[in-house]
Amino acid sequence: MRTVPGICLSFLTLAAAAQPLPKLEMIPAPGDLTFWAVSAVDESVAWVSANHGTVGRTLDGGKNWSFTHVKERESLEFRSIYAFDANTAIIANVGSPAFVLRTTDGGLNWSTVYKSDSPDAFIDGVDFWNNKEGIVYGDPLNGRMFQITTKNAGENWSVKLSLSPVLAEGEASFASSGTGIRCVGGSMAVIATGGLVSRLFTSTDKGTSWQASEPMLRQGSKTGGIFSVAFANEKNGVLVGGDFADSLAADLARYTTDGGRIWIMPASSPGGTRWCTEFLTETVAVAVGPTGGDITFDAGKTWTTLFHDKDFHVVRKSRMGSLVILAGRGGKLALLK
Repeated sequence: MRTVPGICLSFLTLAAAAQPLPKLEMIPAPGDLTFWAVSAVDESVAWVSANHGTVGRTLDGGKNWSFTHVKERESLEFRSIYAFDANTAIIANVGSPAFVLRTTDGGLNWSTVYKSDSPDAFIDGVDFWNNKEGIVYGDPLNGRMFQITTKNAGENWSVKLSLSPVLAEGEASFASSGTGIRCVGGSMAVIATGGLVSRLFTSTDKGTSWQASEPMLRQGSKTGGIFSVAFANEKNGVLVGGDFADSLAADLARYTTDGGRIWIMPASSPGGTRWCTEFLTETVAVAVGPTGGDITFDAGKTWTTLFHDKDFHVVRKSRMGSLVILAGRGGKLALLK
């Protein structure tokens, strides 16, 4: 399903809510771009994907970016990205035909490693458990969640439709930040759905089997539900949601301390619909959306307004190090310091 984008943020450690809040440092980027997804590797390397077939890369911690159009794919909107290092990355577009593309030369050339011509094809996200094993998911095909997996860093993909969850009528997912899917630990995966029915699907065996739960977010809206989920570890997680038709939708965040079996409403919630959430430390997380950004210092139990800048759609922390990147509509990129 269709959604919205993010910025670039770098900071070390936030120990307590009493500390001064970090500040945004904007970075120039082409204003005609809408950034949909970010993958930050370490303190230096990060990638973003956007509309107009565009992919961006930084090698100096977000200070400078280079942007390229994927050859013969300039009309595509890439809302999913996963970068392995400065040279190797996976991207996927929304809509049909659906492509998964892979580069090994820093984005100069891309090879098609998967393609679906189904008119219902719509990829919502990608994540990896390690440098070899990963999963791509999307809106339902023949009533089941679209799911493909790889065991060789995205060079080849296996279709797992028969193992995928059966979705309800009107249930799909939102490709608003690429964070509706998370690979956690060695074998856990969590996928969020939305639409007329909004649920979480959890697998503990790398997508072979799934269990569904309902975290008590609003149901019944074609444009509403869970947009993003994040885990600090296999026990502590947060999720955020809302409605594309209601940017001020309230009380649509939850936290868990038991791996997602029970989701609890926070004492204070983010200030409206949020497209994306990300843990920065074991207890500090950030959420961004159409009315601004929020921060929690207690793993989602309470949220505080971080900024009121609009149109940030994704926030991601580097897998190694403390670089955090947010990106969004109108070419918005920023560092948070």
